[in-house]
Amino acid sequence: MSSRAPPPAPVALKGRGSASWVAGRFEKRAAVAEDDGWDALQLQQDDAISPATVVTEERARSIVSRNTSPDISFSQSVNPYRGCEHGCVYCFARPSHAYLDLSPGLDFETRLFAKTNAAERLRAEFARPGYVCSPIALGINTDGYQPIERRYGLTRSLIEVMAEARHPFSIVTKSANVVRDLDLLAPMAAEGLVTVHFSVTSLDNRLSARMEPRAAAPHARLRAMRTLADAGVPVGVLVAPVVPAITDHELEAILGAARDAGAGSAGYVLLRLPNELKAVWREWLELHYPERAAHVMSLLQQLHGGRDYDSTFGHRMRGQGPFADLIAARFARAKRANGFARLPPLRTDRFVPLRRASPQGELF
Repeated sequence: MSSRAPPPAPVALKGRGSASWVAGRFEKRAAVAEDDGWDALQLQQDDAISPATVVTEERARSIVSRNTSPDISFSQSVNPYRGCEHGCVYCFARPSHAYLDLSPGLDFETRLFAKTNAAERLRAEFARPGYVCSPIALGINTDGYQPIERRYGLTRSLIEVMAEARHPFSIVTKSANVVRDLDLLAPMAAEGLVTVHFSVTSLDNRLSARMEPRAAAPHARLRAMRTLADAGVPVGVLVAPVVPAITDHELEAILGAARDAGAGSAGYVLLRLPNELKAVWREWLELHYPERAAHVMSLLQQLHGGRDYDSTFGHRMRGQGPFADLIAARFARAKRANGFARLPPLRTDRFVPLRRASPQGELF
C-alpha cells in the first residue's frame, strides 16, 4: 500500500475567480499534478496563491467583429482587450482563451492581451469606402474598463474616434471607471450617440467579491450609474447572470436599486456555461458552496433539458421550463413596478466618414 499523500485540492485564490488552470478544449497534452512525497506539489501550489497579471501587447489586423445572432440587439462590436482581469467566474467569454492555447481558467484573468492599435484600426474602418454605420457595442466579450484600462487607455482612444466620427455605440461594464470618460460620453449622449449599461449580478459585497473579484463593488456601480444619469447619459441595468439558488433571489432588489440610481431600462440573462466554463463553474461551486452545488446544477439542468447548457439560439439566454418561466414572470413584474422602459434608439444619421490616412498628407 502506498503512503503517498494525494495531491492538494484546488483552493480559492484571493483576487481571482478561477482556482486552477482548467485545460482548453484544443490542447493535445494535459498536465496532471502528482505528489512526489517531498511536498514539492504543495510548495508549487503555495507559489501560485497570487498569480500575477501579465499583459501582452499585440497589433490587431481588424477591430470590428460582426454577428448575425438573433439573441442580441447589435451586429457590430469592438473589444480592445482579450482576457479580463475582473475574473468573473461565470464569464461566458472564458472559453475564447482556448483559441490562444491558454486556460479558460486562471489564464483568462491573468494572461491578458492589449490591442494597442485598436483606435488606428477603428479609424481605418470608418474611412473604408462603403462602410455602413450601425451601432457598435464596446467591450462585450471582455470589459473595456477592466483594471488595465487605467494603464493603456484603449477604450478611451476608441471613444475619441467614435466622437470624431459621431458614430453611435453602447457600453456594457462592471466597472465604475467609466465615469472617467464622462467628458466624452455626455456630449455624445446629447446627440443620441451613446448608452451605457451596468451589469449587476448581486448587491451582496461578499458574494460579489467571490464571484467577480476585481470588478467594482455593487454600490460603486450604482454610484457610477447615478453620476452618468445625472450628466444626461442614458443608462440601463443588466442583471447578468441570474444564478439559480445563488443570486436569483436578488432580482427584484437589483432592479429597484438600479432604478433609484437612474437606470431607465433593464434586462437579464441566465447563467450560461459554454465549453470549458462548465468545469470552471463546478470547481467554484465546490469551493464556495459545496452544500448547495448539487442543487444549483440540478436547477441549471432543468433549464437546459437535462444538460448543463444548451447553446441553441432563442434558448441560451433564458432557458426553458418552470424555473425559467418563474424568473421571466418575476422580472416582468419588477420591471413594470419600477417603471422601466426602453432607452432611446441610437442615431446613425449623424455619422461622418473619416478620411483615410495618406502618405502624401493633406494638400489643402
